[in-house]
Amino acid sequence: MNVNDLSLRILIHAPSGTSLARARNNALNILRERPDALVHIVVNADGVRAALETSHPETDMLLLACANTLSNIGAVAPAALQTVPSAAIALVTMQQDGWTYIRA
Repeated sequence: MNVNDLSLRILIHAPSGTSLARARNNALNILRERPDALVHIVVNADGVRAALETSHPETDMLLLACANTLSNIGAVAPAALQTVPSAAIALVTMQQDGWTYIRA
């Protein structure tokens, strides 16, 4: 079996600014190697702040920002940033649906 025949669905968790930078690099590396892969970066806690402070045009469309965190810090996501009601629920649900989890 050729490993490239497998469909990749990768979920990268970034709960801090440092981990968001790693997650963005990981996502770009994955997509460069496997352009057919589905990749999402779930950001919560300080990762949400970092996403709001530093845009990254190549990966912003991959981000799923925690609405709970946005509410807790009194921020609103820009239109280009997708949100999920709860990062924790998104992480669990996506893994149950077969997404591979990576902690950045």
